[in-house]
Amino acid sequence: MIDDPPSRSTGQVPVLQRQIPYDVTPRPMPGVSPLPPDDWLVVDDAFALQMEQRVQLLSNKRADVLALDAHATAAADELLDLTVDLLRRLPERGYVVDADRVRRPDGIAIRLDRADPLGTLGRLVQEDLCILQKRGSEHRLTGAILCFPASWRLDEKFMRPLSDIHRPVPSYDTPIAARVQRLFDGVQVGRPMWRFNFLPYADASLHQPRSVQSSRAQVDAATAPYLRSEKQSILRLPRTKAVIFSIHTFVIQNPGAAVLAD
Repeated sequence: MIDDPPSRSTGQVPVLQRQIPYDVTPRPMPGVSPLPPDDWLVVDDAFALQMEQRVQLLSNKRADVLALDAHATAAADELLDLTVDLLRRLPERGYVVDADRVRRPDGIAIRLDRADPLGTLGRLVQEDLCILQKRGSEHRLTGAILCFPASWRLDEKFMRPLSDIHRPVPSYDTPIAARVQRLFDGVQVGRPMWRFNFLPYADASLHQPRSVQSSRAQVDAATAPYLRSEKQSILRLPRTKAVIFSIHTFVIQNPGAAVLAD
């Protein structure tokens, strides 16, 4: 899926990647596969433009894109430490890590604010990051930096269990819910898993919050102007044992729709 280079994010011009870097052939839910330990973090050709939007959202809509339960602070701190260590170990990703700041691949330096771990992460990496912790029989969403929601809202899912988080998904029935909970129970430190979704979209906007009370309009995959996919990684933190659900969003032009329009 190759198209023109991404455009500048001025006005309504969409931020697009050139391609989705994995096979998007559908798999049965939950559709998870093993992932190399460091591959949950991706730097792609839309990095600078996506980061520009993330910083804007954190500045202008922080309450909409960031939430952290007090009991999840240690997990958020650990996630920031783990991410900075990964960026330090992998200079080929384009980051330069100093004692109190990190220079991103686009040349912008971000101060490491230990008092605001999720806000710092939101300014450092393209991934949205959700913290899930076992409370009772299920994992609950106890923290998140979620700049690019695809038809859901953080305020409606914060502190909810997995079964409630996925409630609007038609294929997320009781057997699937049990399998997903077992996956979150069983994911091991240093052995992350990943899955993807793949949906046609009429709108290329990255920030698309939508209430559970309002369903997303159905879009024909053959004629939709855009295709959106999330690379979703699941990893366990070694100290706090919290589970991290990371989301890297790809949006490309639909080459099939372009052909039909000719």
